[in-house]
Amino acid sequence: MPAAGSRAPDFSTRNQYGEQVRLSDLTGRRDVVLVFYPYAFSQVCTSELAALRDRPSLLAAAEFLAISCDPMFTLRAYADNQNLGFSLLTDFWPHGEIATSYGVFDAERGCALRGTFVVDRTGLIRWSVVNAIPEARNPDDYAEALAALNLR
Repeated sequence: MPAAGSRAPDFSTRNQYGEQVRLSDLTGRRDVVLVFYPYAFSQVCTSELAALRDRPSLLAAAEFLAISCDPMFTLRAYADNQNLGFSLLTDFWPHGEIATSYGVFDAERGCALRGTFVVDRTGLIRWSVVNAIPEARNPDDYAEALAALNLR
């Protein structure tokens, strides 16, 4: 897993609308929060992403990119069903390649762990946490990590 202070591994994939998203395209423009999650439509993942959806001030503080190994069309149905207005990125093929580059791919289950990485505008990882698959993350932790970026 990349450590705090290291360059975030770059990637390019599609969001739920089929649009190409490259992490390095955001360098110099916005801080980014990468939110890896195991499965669309699962109970804990849905509650976590709904908690983000329901905090517009937090979403305005950075570019949130939620990443799972689900196919793009599943992510579109999921985003529409849950009214998620931020990007859901597919790590479907090559399966788990992005999650692997961040050290959060569970090869046995074929999904991402609950890894979160705050990447600053220069492309460096400034904060990260990995939770067990059944353990939901606290959005207040993201807010604190983002606030710390603004104090530097």
